Amino acid sequence: MSSPKSTPRTHENSHDTSNLSHDEKRQVHENRMDRPPYTVDEGEHGAFKPIYKGACFCEKVTFEISRERPLEAKFCHCEGCQRLHGAPFQWAAIFHKTDVRFTSGSSELIYWHSGTKSQDYILPCKVSCKNCRTPIMDEGRKMLLLFPTLVKFGSAAEKRRFHPSCHIFYERRAIDVPDGLPKWRGHKGESEEMVETMREEHGGANI
Repeated sequence: MSSPKSTPRTHENSHDTSNLSHDEKRQVHENRMDRPPYTVDEGEHGAFKPIYKGACFCEKVTFEISRERPLEAKFCHCEGCQRLHGAPFQWAAIFHKTDVRFTSGSSELIYWHSGTKSQDYILPCKVSCKNCRTPIMDEGRKMLLLFPTLVKFGSAAEKRRFHPSCHIFYERRAIDVPDGLPKWRGHKGESEEMVETMREEHGGANI
């Protein structure tokens, strides 16, 4: 008589999965698929009414957004964003997880957790397409940061709704951006607001 098959332990999606077995990691991944933004619980959150559509570069991963404007949008100049995006700064828009749903390609997603330097699904983590490697979002425990460059806006007015309110970590900038927006040395409201001055006016000093 064969022994009963063991059932993987239950793990919350926010827990460290680096020491789990392959089957247990797969169970965490399957649990993730039962909640937003990977699926929509319309009984709890009401009917999902998409306003915008978006996709990664290869378009294997597609998603929809139901909120007209993000909760907040920012340009981030931290070194991590510069390196991960291969750009001088990152444009990110903050949403509730229930504001977004993936419509295809959930199986094409890969993750990156900077704390463990691994692809284990540990919140907060970075989510990308495993085919074209497009960064899609940063998923936190309660919110997510989506990248508006992936959204297929129908007009300039729609795109304007995602316009950033400020620059953060501007002290670490790779280039000056004299656009009149507030510029914070670190996080918005938690650090010193910087004067918008071109570095060249001060001999290239990091001001």
